[in-house]
Parts: sequence; C-alpha cells; structure tokens
Amino acid sequence: MITISESAAERMKDIMAAQDIPGLFVRVGVNAGGCSGFSYAMGFDSEETDQDVYMTIQDMKVVMAKDDMKYLNGVEIDYEESGLSGGFTIFNPNALVTCGCGASFRTREEDEALAQPCED
Repeated sequence: MITISESAAERMKDIMAAQDIPGLFVRVGVNAGGCSGFSYAMGFDSEETDQDVYMTIQDMKVVMAKDDMKYLNGVEIDYEESGLSGGFTIFNPNALVTCGCGASFRTREEDEALAQPCED
C-alpha cells in the first residue's frame, strides 16, 4: 500500500483535469538506474496491462506494475510548495540507500551494479 498526501492528491487531480483524457489515472513505478540503483517513475496513464495492480487512494485510481510492489510498499508521496516552485516528494521506508537528490534509491535486496551516474 502507498500513501498520497492530500496536497499531492490535489495537485495530481489538477494535472489530470487539465489533460482532459478519459480514464486517466496515476501510474507509480520504479526503473533500473539512477545513482543508487533504482529511480522512481510517476506519471499519468490511461492504459493498464495484465501485469498491473490498482488501488484507490484519495479518490484516485493509482496503478503500479506487480513487480514494483516490493519496492513501493509503504511509500509516502507528498507535494511541497517551496518559494516560487513546488514538487512531489517520495519517502520510501524500503530504501537502504538514497541519492542526494532523492530521485534514486537502493533496497537491501538489490545489487549496486544497477547504479549509474546522475545527470546534471
């Protein structure tokens, strides 16, 4: 299970409403790579596969690949305003190592060999 704060959900709903695409939902996942081994993937999608699981969080459909569940169980997604900008933040209790920028992580089960240099 993942948690999405009220401020993050509000921002996600605003973005989806602006897209005006029927059936749009939030997709959360991980990709191999990043300076710690995995990087987070979060976006909007309208197509599910048979490898997906979905849940309803904050009255939104949230979808992730079954294989990503072990990396994302317990993740908390928030949205923070900072001065003239803002952004989504992710807290992952499964992360053993995280990148300084917060976009990359490694778990106890994963190999350091997946790590790649961060791009500036």
